[in-house]
Amino acid sequence: MDIASDITFRKLTIFMTFMEKGNIARTAEALEISGVSVHRALHTLEESVRCPLFVHKGRNLLALPAAWTLLEYCQEVTQLMARGLEETRKTAGVGQGRLRVGTLYSLTLETVPRLLMGMKLRRPELEINLTMGSNDMLLQKLEDGELDAILISLSDNQVDLAQFEVLPLFHDDIFLAAPACATLNTGELADLRDYRQQKFVSLAEGFATYAGFQEAFHIAGFEPEIVTRVNDIFSMLSLVQAGVGFTLMPGRMKKVYESSVQLLKLAEPYQMQQQIGIVFARSREHDPNLLALAAEGRMYARSLEQNVTP
Repeated sequence: MDIASDITFRKLTIFMTFMEKGNIARTAEALEISGVSVHRALHTLEESVRCPLFVHKGRNLLALPAAWTLLEYCQEVTQLMARGLEETRKTAGVGQGRLRVGTLYSLTLETVPRLLMGMKLRRPELEINLTMGSNDMLLQKLEDGELDAILISLSDNQVDLAQFEVLPLFHDDIFLAAPACATLNTGELADLRDYRQQKFVSLAEGFATYAGFQEAFHIAGFEPEIVTRVNDIFSMLSLVQAGVGFTLMPGRMKKVYESSVQLLKLAEPYQMQQQIGIVFARSREHDPNLLALAAEGRMYARSLEQNVTP
């Protein structure tokens, strides 16, 4: 007997409900399905078991002793399967009291704290583990199941929309950042060709701003002299502060560095934006912890839209 195809959990659920309710009409009402669906499920289940389960008495179905025997084992099977699913989700870290979130370093200034504070109000018992890294590294960890959700630049990665849910949060402009001691014409937009002789610092490959950095100088038509590459945006901007070189940085870093680093808007050919968003697996879209994170993300995105709306 091919139990997998002949006997389904749906049929067993209908059968157990019928045994509880006593007739087809009440079973259909309880399960919000048609009476025809109930009758068909009971009939095909009886065929699959290969012995009589019911006898007709007028318009009613009466359970035979064999049906009560089957009911006993059905209850054991469904309870065991429910425990199995719960343990499976626990092993995968789904729906438990812990959420593993990955983020870009630059988002820890405002975006991540706002989201985490909202999450703690929604789910105060939830423990949130935070991992910081590059776009590429975070996406790889999400694909490998090491993280439950990530906040990354959607502009730099082709996120597989068949595999992942994507919730956009905001767009961010990229600026030229220069040491405070540098002599700049702050009244004009920054044409990168005018900075051909300057030294630059950069994030390493795989970080959100790296691809934009490369593209901007490709448009400018020259390879910048990169003094050093670093693995986090705070170290990069500290080097700019120290006068080591220029760089390109996202506008979300302004609040911290605008008093110690000169910021210039890029000229039109080099202007670019990053789209920041939350990414998590589609298979986890009903996880209550991820639903809470998505809800906070939507509230945060709406608050940013309201602040820029005239």
